[in-house]
Amino acid sequence: MNILIIEDDERIASLVKRGLEENDYTVTLAYDGMMGRKLALQNDYDLIITDIILPKLNGLELCKDIRSAKPETLIIMLTALGTTDDKVEGFDAGADDYLVKPFDFRELHVRIRALMKRQNGKTNHQGFILKYDNLELNNQTKTVSRSGIDINLTPKEFKLLEYMMQNAERILSRTEIADKVWDTHFDTGTNFIDVYINYLRKKIDKEFEPKLIHTKSGMGFIFKAE
Repeated sequence: MNILIIEDDERIASLVKRGLEENDYTVTLAYDGMMGRKLALQNDYDLIITDIILPKLNGLELCKDIRSAKPETLIIMLTALGTTDDKVEGFDAGADDYLVKPFDFRELHVRIRALMKRQNGKTNHQGFILKYDNLELNNQTKTVSRSGIDINLTPKEFKLLEYMMQNAERILSRTEIADKVWDTHFDTGTNFIDVYINYLRKKIDKEFEPKLIHTKSGMGFIFKAE
């Protein structure tokens, strides 16, 4: 497995590189955003680990560029920016996972293995379309429409909607959503999942009937026409 680390703190970069190489990964280092971008676009990596605050090109713009050019490449953001807004911004830029510094290398390794397991277990649904009531999601073109009106979603909003449509009319807990949509468990005190549910609700429910996303107090959320 080939991994690119983009990190301007040479001490952290060296520690992560050594830890990964001890687990039989092949690792390349870049110490600024522009060099990271060049390497990422010129070479094929299974995973890219990047900071957000980087010289020359910040990690958010870097992530967007990589995601646009190589949509299947896995990206983990490893950064000191740890608020809910920071995480939302990171996922919206295209990150697959988000880990806050200081971190335990063992957790990083677990996150990497979880992402690879998900990647290896993907089913290829070419042209697969999900429909519920007047809402339609196309997994091949990554488009969503309701009553014939196109709805623009971020990658994580799309993934959240896809999971909810696949599990329609079943109560989904915040823990399940975090696990299945983000492949991680967030602190129980975070409102991260609620923030994304609210984003999605505004886009697919606010201007349409019937309402599809509903909160079940103390339990989670349910995707159902009511």
